[in-house]
Parts: sequence; structure tokens; C-alpha cells
Amino acid sequence: MTKESANTPSMETIVSLTKRRGFVFQASEIYGGIAGFWDYGPYGVELANNLKAAWWKAFVEEPINTFGIDSAIIQSPKLWEASGHVAGFVDPMIDCKACKHRFRADHIADLDTGDLQELAAALKDKACPNCGKHGTFTEPRQFNMMLTTHIGPVEEDTTKAYLRPETAGGIFVNYDNVRETTRSKIPFGIGQIGKAFRNEITPKDFIFRVRELEQMEMQYFVDPKTRDKEYENWRTFTRDFLLNYVGLSEDNIKWHEHQEGERAHYAAAAHDIYYRFPHGFKELLGVHNRTDFDLKAHIEHSKKDLSYFDEETRERFIPNVIESSMGVGRLFVAALTEAYTEEKVNDETRVVLKFKPAIAPIKIAVLPLSKKPELTSVAREIYASLAGTFRTEYDETQSIGRRYRRQDEIGTPLCVTIDFESLEDKAVTVRHRDTMEQTRVKIAGLPAALKQQLSEF
Repeated sequence: MTKESANTPSMETIVSLTKRRGFVFQASEIYGGIAGFWDYGPYGVELANNLKAAWWKAFVEEPINTFGIDSAIIQSPKLWEASGHVAGFVDPMIDCKACKHRFRADHIADLDTGDLQELAAALKDKACPNCGKHGTFTEPRQFNMMLTTHIGPVEEDTTKAYLRPETAGGIFVNYDNVRETTRSKIPFGIGQIGKAFRNEITPKDFIFRVRELEQMEMQYFVDPKTRDKEYENWRTFTRDFLLNYVGLSEDNIKWHEHQEGERAHYAAAAHDIYYRFPHGFKELLGVHNRTDFDLKAHIEHSKKDLSYFDEETRERFIPNVIESSMGVGRLFVAALTEAYTEEKVNDETRVVLKFKPAIAPIKIAVLPLSKKPELTSVAREIYASLAGTFRTEYDETQSIGRRYRRQDEIGTPLCVTIDFESLEDKAVTVRHRDTMEQTRVKIAGLPAALKQQLSEF
């Protein structure tokens, strides 16, 4: 058995697999779908939940002095005024006058800039990706990406609110509440996982660029004098999470440092980790030195004192923030891409998702060799004994070979097969996903044996 190819799968391959095997579906598909919105299916929700659980364990549960919150999706509009989102959360937009399609100007111009004059100059030689015509673009203009809603029964300006464009805002306005209730001293962190909404001009690349997304963010509050050291610590910590918890390869990730013109105006430093996605090296996550911008802005707008007094040094200062931020959807695609493997087995191609067991949607599959009652009754008893310990699936439909292939394609590490011999020797066959090797294990010792095998992946 040899690995056929180490190449990154195409986006079409990933999309086809996720639809066929129940990972991701187009939202409102029976009504033609809605651009920028996706539903996670039975195995997709398990994978996403496992990725979030891994992040929560690594960023919130294990480090000392870090805490989690879950803030509301809708906050006071004043929060987003203070953060600069109302005035500055914009993308450059253009329309094709011929076909009426709308695009992000920087994507068409292939320029990483928000300068409208630079974009206009670069667009003069560009053809419309939809109709192919030249010279049909409107002048670039700014478009605010926040989705709006209204609170209360009457839609007036005073009732206008926003669906949050990021989860960090809810962390900053709760900084003082968390510090006081946990009795924390600087440095300490606040983590959050939650939905955010961005009215993307052109959502694209599957779930990579969407209008409804889920973020995992850690905001770490530090003394200004130590922020550079803390920044490097969090860069290392975030990278190690990808390698050790998610199982991404060092060959498929690289750092991208934001240069002066690319960095946000408030950032002293910013690095992204790029991953080798099916559509190329693209941003997976960001680590940012946000300085004291966020708390200072909320002090100014709310008139509440959010400064910190260090009892040891007798100094008062506004905490600086080191941010680690990543999207669940992008990490989801990265994990799928990393795990996707095609192998030649007996002149046939075997597709297998080689997830780390911790993030695999299903850990154990229980498969009776046939639907004979004497086998299914034993199989269901085994399922019941495992389901409370491992995420387990029961499947008795189709041939055993087809069921193995199905479990390979959803990434299940171990399959437990109950055959007629099991009725005599009180043992089952355990099949290893990656090697396809099979071992005979006594039913009485099965949970312990499965736990041991999972730990050896």
C-alpha cells in the first residue's frame, strides 16, 4: 500500500466530500441557497465542536489566569462607535456596469490596499470576472460590512443596532467585570467562542469567506512594559496549538508579518499564520499587538475608568492587549485539507481523512457483519457500553467493505466488527483506520483496548 499523492486536494474535492459525507450543506439549499451562509451537517458539527473544544482547552482551561465569557451578539451601538467599526469597518466595492455584478475592488485589482485612487488606477486594465468586458467598472467606493438590525417594535434610527462583526468587542467591555470577579492581576486573559457577522461583498471559496462566521478569540491584558515579550509568547503558543492539538503540518503553515501600510492603525505588531489551503496560502489566523487602543477608546466613550493599578510597583496604566484570533470555519477547512489522503489499495483509490483522534467526528464505529439478530443484539450491547465514553456510531447497512470505506471518508480512527465468531470467542475485530490492520480483542476488555489504540495514533 503506497500513498498516491501528497498534493493538496482541490477545493472541488473538499466541497464534494463535505456534501457527500454530511459535513457541510448550503444554507436553505431547497430554496436555492443563500450566498455566504452554510449549515454544518452531522459530521461537520462534530468536527467543529471538537476544534472548539481543543481551542477552549488550550487557550482557556490549561493556561493560568485565563477565563472564558459568552457575550451577547447585539451590544450597544456605542460599543462599535468606540471601536471604530461604524466609521472604519469598510471594504472597497465596485460594480460592473455591463453585467451588474458587484465585487471587492482590492480582490479584482489584486492589491492589498484600501486607497481608492490606487485601486481605480489598477482596475483600468482589469476585465470583469463575470462578463469579461474591459472598462466597465464603476469608481471604487467604501462599503460598511456591518449587518444592521432594529430593537423594539418601531424601526427608527434610535432603535438601530448591529450584529457584532467580531467577538472581541464583548470581551473589552467586560474586562473590568472579569478582572473584579476573578480577582485577577495583570497579566490575565479572556477567551470567547461565538458568532460574528460580516456583510461580505463577495463571499467565496466555500466556508472560507462567509457572512456568518464563528470566531475563537483570546484577548490577553498585559503591562505595557512586557507587551513585546508577551506578544512573542502568544505567537509561539498559537502556532503550537495548530501543530499539537489540530495536527497541521509545519510544511503547510507560514508566518506573514503585517508591514507598515498593511497593519491596523492601532497595532504595534501583527502576524498572520497562512495555511496551504486548496486555493493557495491564505490567512488562517492572526496574532496582534493591539496596544492600549481598545480600553483607551472605551474609557473615552463610556467615561468609565478602566485603568489598572499595580500594587507592587505602585503604578497606574491602561493595559495593553495581545490578541490571538482565528475562525472556526477556516480552521475546519485546514483540518479537512490536512487530513485528506488518497491511497492505492488493490488497484483502487481509498479516500481517508486522517484526523487526530481528538478532533475526529466519530471515534469508534460499531459494525455487525450482517443484520442477523444474533449479531445485531451483541453489536447494540457493545455500542451502549462504548457510547458514554467515546463518540460512537452504529452502522449495519451495506457490505462491511463499503462501511469501512464510509468510515474512512469521515475519519473514524477505529472500527469494531462483530462477526459470527464473536458469539463463540466473545471477541471482536478492531480495524485501524490508517494501517487497515485488524486485531482481535476480547469484548470484556474492549473499552480499555480502544482507549489505548486511540492514544497510539
